[in-house]
This record gives sequence, C-alpha cells and structure tokens, in this order.
Amino acid sequence: MRKNPLANGEVYHVFTRSIADFKIFNDALEYDRILQLIRYYQVKNKSKFSDFIDSSIVHQIGFDAALETVSKNNNPLVQIIAYCLMPTHIHLILKQLTDKGISIYMSNILNGYTRYFNIKHQRKGPLWESEFKNVLVKDDEQLLHLTRYLHLNPTTADLIKKPEDWVFSSYKEYLSQTESDICEFEGILEINHSIYRKFVNDRIAYQRELAKIKSLILD
Repeated sequence: MRKNPLANGEVYHVFTRSIADFKIFNDALEYDRILQLIRYYQVKNKSKFSDFIDSSIVHQIGFDAALETVSKNNNPLVQIIAYCLMPTHIHLILKQLTDKGISIYMSNILNGYTRYFNIKHQRKGPLWESEFKNVLVKDDEQLLHLTRYLHLNPTTADLIKKPEDWVFSSYKEYLSQTESDICEFEGILEINHSIYRKFVNDRIAYQRELAKIKSLILD
C-alpha cells in the first residue's frame, strides 16, 4: 500500500527494474510484446491481453485496428507522455486519469509481461525487482528535462551512438519520425522537432560522462 496515493491529473516518472538487473528484453519480439501491453492496458479493457491477442478480430484486421476497435468505448487509465525501454528496466512518464490508474496499469503490464516471459523461457517466479517507483513531476521544465533523460538512456548505456537509433523509446515520436504514436504530449509539452533534437543531442556527452562518474563512486 502506498503512503501517498497517486493523484489524478498529475504527471509521474514511473520506473521499474528487473530482479538483479536480469536481462528481460533479449530480442525485438520481447520489446514488441511489452509495447503491445503498454498500449493495450492504457484503457480499461475487460479481457486479458492473452485473450485479445489470440482473438479473431486481431487475426482479421491486425493488432492496431483491433486495439482501436476494442478500446474506443473504454475509459483510459493513463496518458502516456514518454517512454524508454532498456534491456533491464523500463521508464515511463504517465499522467494519471482515473483513481488508482497508474497502479492498475503498471500491475497489468508487468504481470502480463512476466507471464509471457516465463512461458517463453520456461522459468518460474517474479521478474521485477519490486513494486514500481514513481516521482511526481512538478512543472513543465522538469518534465522537458525528464523526457531528455529518458531518451538519452540508451546512449548513456553505450547501447547506441545516436538516440534516434534506439527504436524502443518515444524519441522518434518527439521528432515526428514515426507513423505509430503511443505518446500524447500535445497540450502538455510544446515540441519543436529540430529544437528538441538539439536539446537532446547537446546533452549526450555530459550525461554519458556523468554516468561514468556515478559508477566510479558506487564502485
């Protein structure tokens, strides 16, 4: 039970990590599955994801069209503002829209992915370190810098050289370089694509060096 319940209308940085930094995303299919769960459970869908993904409507018209059909009359739990998926952890920036929306949402996607991963890899037991962590985002400036921090995670970890090369984050949405938008940040952040790219790129070296310094201190 959380001491401070998450409030409707507020924006939060939500973070969760695997047990002992266990690698939970090993290939594109696993990243795709968590992204499907992130999209599916954004609204109060009555059926489980496993039932939905195997349903006739998905086989007939595809995942995107089927999701739009089953979700259009359901109330959203959260608004997704930004995300970044890393091999051992997940970052999300979420606005809570209904009571306990973030808690319900995170429980659904994390439990759903655990079931999928355990079946695929023939394992048992929990996958995630603990209940997700969250930090209240207090103003627009903090939010803007937080999106940059998320989008630089892959370069900071030396997974790629340029943030746009990491396809498992919302960075390309912020540059308007993708047809499938998961995030909704209009009305919350006013993003000029070229200015935002420079805003992110100007911080690549600094954030990478800062991470190295932190690791030396912790060691």
